[in-house]
Amino acid sequence: MKQDAFQDQVVIVTGASAGIGRSLALQLASQGAKLVVAARRVERLKQVAAECRALGGEVLVVLTDVGDEAQCKILVEKTIAAFGRLDMLINNAGLAVSALFDEFPDLHLFKQTMDVNFYSAVYCTYYALPYLKQSRGRIVAISSVGGKAAIPYNTPYCASKYAMHGFYDALRMELM
Repeated sequence: MKQDAFQDQVVIVTGASAGIGRSLALQLASQGAKLVVAARRVERLKQVAAECRALGGEVLVVLTDVGDEAQCKILVEKTIAAFGRLDMLINNAGLAVSALFDEFPDLHLFKQTMDVNFYSAVYCTYYALPYLKQSRGRIVAISSVGGKAAIPYNTPYCASKYAMHGFYDALRMELM
Protein backbone atom coordinates (compact mmCIF):
# COMPACT_ATOMS: atom_id res chain seq x y z
CA MET A 1 0.00 0.00 0.00
CA LYS A 2 1.19 3.48 -0.83
CA GLN A 3 2.49 5.38 2.19
CA ASP A 4 0.07 8.25 1.51
CA ALA A 5 -2.96 6.10 0.61
CA PHE A 6 -5.07 7.81 3.28
CA GLN A 7 -3.75 11.36 2.82
CA ASP A 8 -6.54 13.83 3.70
CA GLN A 9 -9.12 11.05 4.05
CA VAL A 10 -11.62 11.72 6.85
CA VAL A 11 -11.87 8.57 8.98
CA ILE A 12 -13.93 7.72 12.07
CA VAL A 13 -12.40 5.02 14.28
CA THR A 14 -14.61 3.66 17.06
CA GLY A 15 -12.96 1.93 19.99
CA ALA A 16 -9.90 4.07 19.32
CA SER A 17 -8.68 4.33 22.91
CA ALA A 18 -6.85 0.96 22.95
CA GLY A 19 -5.92 -2.16 21.03
CA ILE A 20 -6.74 -2.46 17.34
CA GLY A 21 -8.50 0.92 17.27
CA ARG A 22 -5.50 2.72 18.70
CA SER A 23 -3.15 0.95 16.28
CA LEU A 24 -5.38 1.83 13.32
CA ALA A 25 -5.54 5.47 14.40
CA LEU A 26 -1.74 5.67 14.64
CA GLN A 27 -1.26 4.04 11.24
CA LEU A 28 -3.82 6.30 9.60
CA ALA A 29 -2.33 9.40 11.22
CA SER A 30 1.11 8.47 9.90
CA GLN A 31 -0.43 8.34 6.40
CA GLY A 32 -2.01 11.79 6.66
CA ALA A 33 -5.61 10.90 7.49
CA LYS A 34 -7.91 13.34 9.25
CA LEU A 35 -9.10 11.28 12.18
CA VAL A 36 -12.10 11.26 14.42
CA VAL A 37 -11.31 9.00 17.37
CA ALA A 38 -14.23 7.76 19.45
CA ALA A 39 -14.48 5.76 22.65
CA ARG A 40 -15.77 6.03 26.23
CA ARG A 41 -12.44 6.66 27.97
CA VAL A 42 -11.64 10.31 27.32
CA GLU A 43 -8.18 10.34 28.92
CA ARG A 44 -7.04 7.43 26.78
CA LEU A 45 -8.57 9.07 23.71
CA LYS A 46 -6.67 12.27 24.43
CA GLN A 47 -3.45 10.26 24.70
CA VAL A 48 -4.12 8.53 21.37
CA ALA A 49 -4.93 11.91 19.80
CA ALA A 50 -1.63 13.34 21.06
CA GLU A 51 0.27 10.38 19.60
CA CYS A 52 -1.54 10.82 16.28
CA ARG A 53 -0.77 14.54 16.19
CA ALA A 54 2.90 13.75 16.85
CA LEU A 55 2.77 11.65 13.68
CA GLY A 56 1.33 14.58 11.73
CA GLY A 57 -2.33 13.61 11.89
CA GLU A 58 -5.21 15.99 12.36
CA VAL A 59 -7.48 14.59 15.09
CA LEU A 60 -10.89 15.27 16.57
CA VAL A 61 -11.69 13.53 19.87
CA VAL A 62 -15.36 12.62 20.38
CA LEU A 63 -16.29 10.96 23.65
CA THR A 64 -18.80 8.32 22.52
CA ASP A 65 -20.61 5.35 23.98
CA VAL A 66 -21.31 3.59 20.69
CA GLY A 67 -23.98 1.44 22.31
CA ASP A 68 -26.12 4.60 22.46
CA GLU A 69 -27.76 5.47 19.13
CA ALA A 70 -27.98 9.19 19.90
CA GLN A 71 -24.24 9.35 20.62
CA CYS A 72 -23.48 7.62 17.30
CA LYS A 73 -25.55 10.24 15.49
CA ILE A 74 -23.66 13.01 17.30
CA LEU A 75 -20.34 11.35 16.39
CA VAL A 76 -21.16 11.56 12.69
CA GLU A 77 -22.58 15.08 13.01
CA LYS A 78 -19.41 16.32 14.75
CA THR A 79 -17.29 14.69 12.04
CA ILE A 80 -19.18 16.47 9.27
CA ALA A 81 -19.14 19.77 11.18
CA ALA A 82 -15.37 19.56 11.65
CA PHE A 83 -14.27 18.17 8.29
CA GLY A 84 -17.21 18.60 5.89
CA ARG A 85 -17.18 15.02 4.72
CA LEU A 86 -16.57 11.40 5.67
CA ASP A 87 -14.47 8.93 3.67
CA MET A 88 -14.28 5.91 5.93
CA LEU A 89 -16.03 4.50 8.98
CA ILE A 90 -14.13 1.90 10.99
CA ASN A 91 -16.47 0.03 13.33
CA ASN A 92 -13.95 -1.35 15.76
CA ALA A 93 -15.47 -0.91 19.23
CA GLY A 94 -15.89 -4.26 20.91
CA LEU A 95 -16.68 -6.04 24.13
CA ALA A 96 -16.22 -9.66 25.18
CA VAL A 97 -17.88 -11.43 28.08
CA SER A 98 -16.74 -14.92 29.00
CA ALA A 99 -19.14 -17.25 30.81
CA LEU A 100 -21.46 -20.13 30.15
CA PHE A 101 -24.81 -18.79 28.95
CA ASP A 102 -26.79 -20.52 31.71
CA GLU A 103 -24.50 -18.98 34.35
CA PHE A 104 -25.38 -15.36 33.50
CA PRO A 105 -27.34 -13.94 36.46
CA ASP A 106 -29.47 -11.97 33.96
CA LEU A 107 -29.22 -10.82 30.35
CA HIS A 108 -27.74 -7.37 31.02
CA LEU A 109 -24.20 -8.30 29.86
CA PHE A 110 -25.59 -10.18 26.85
CA LYS A 111 -27.53 -7.09 25.76
CA GLN A 112 -24.57 -4.81 26.45
CA THR A 113 -22.35 -7.00 24.26
CA MET A 114 -24.91 -6.87 21.44
CA ASP A 115 -25.20 -3.09 21.84
CA VAL A 116 -21.44 -2.50 21.64
CA ASN A 117 -20.45 -5.16 19.10
CA PHE A 118 -23.47 -5.13 16.79
CA TYR A 119 -25.87 -2.25 17.28
CA SER A 120 -23.05 0.29 17.45
CA ALA A 121 -22.02 -0.71 13.95
CA VAL A 122 -25.63 -0.47 12.77
CA TYR A 123 -26.08 2.96 14.39
CA CYS A 124 -22.82 4.41 13.10
CA THR A 125 -23.38 3.01 9.63
CA TYR A 126 -26.95 4.33 9.47
CA TYR A 127 -25.89 7.89 10.25
CA ALA A 128 -22.66 7.77 8.23
CA LEU A 129 -24.07 6.11 5.11
CA PRO A 130 -25.40 9.24 3.34
CA TYR A 131 -21.97 10.89 3.66
CA LEU A 132 -20.10 7.73 2.67
CA LYS A 133 -22.28 7.43 -0.43
CA GLN A 134 -21.42 11.05 -1.34
CA SER A 135 -17.69 10.41 -1.02
CA ARG A 136 -17.86 6.85 -2.38
CA GLY A 137 -16.27 5.97 0.94
CA ARG A 138 -15.68 2.73 2.79
CA ILE A 139 -17.06 0.91 5.80
CA VAL A 140 -14.74 -1.33 7.76
CA ALA A 141 -16.23 -3.84 10.20
CA ILE A 142 -13.73 -5.33 12.63
CA SER A 143 -14.73 -8.84 13.61
CA SER A 144 -12.98 -12.05 14.60
CA VAL A 145 -13.11 -15.79 14.23
CA GLY A 146 -16.01 -15.58 16.73
CA GLY A 147 -18.12 -14.17 13.90
CA LYS A 148 -17.57 -17.24 11.73
CA ALA A 149 -17.12 -20.10 14.19
CA ALA A 150 -18.84 -20.62 17.52
CA ILE A 151 -16.67 -20.48 20.62
CA PRO A 152 -17.90 -21.83 23.97
CA TYR A 153 -18.07 -19.40 26.89
CA ASN A 154 -18.59 -16.59 24.36
CA THR A 155 -22.28 -16.84 23.44
CA PRO A 156 -23.02 -13.09 23.42
CA TYR A 157 -19.76 -12.27 21.64
CA CYS A 158 -20.34 -14.86 18.91
CA ALA A 159 -23.98 -13.82 18.50
CA SER A 160 -22.95 -10.18 18.07
CA LYS A 161 -20.19 -10.94 15.56
CA TYR A 162 -22.38 -13.33 13.54
CA ALA A 163 -25.01 -10.59 13.43
CA MET A 164 -22.43 -8.09 12.24
CA HIS A 165 -21.38 -10.39 9.38
CA GLY A 166 -24.99 -10.92 8.32
CA PHE A 167 -25.76 -7.21 8.48
CA TYR A 168 -22.79 -6.19 6.34
CA ASP A 169 -23.24 -9.04 3.86
CA ALA A 170 -26.82 -7.89 3.26
CA LEU A 171 -25.88 -4.19 3.19
CA ARG A 172 -23.09 -4.87 0.69
CA MET A 173 -25.65 -6.45 -1.67
CA GLU A 174 -28.09 -3.57 -1.18
CA LEU A 175 -25.44 -1.01 -2.05
CA MET A 176 -24.30 -2.77 -5.21
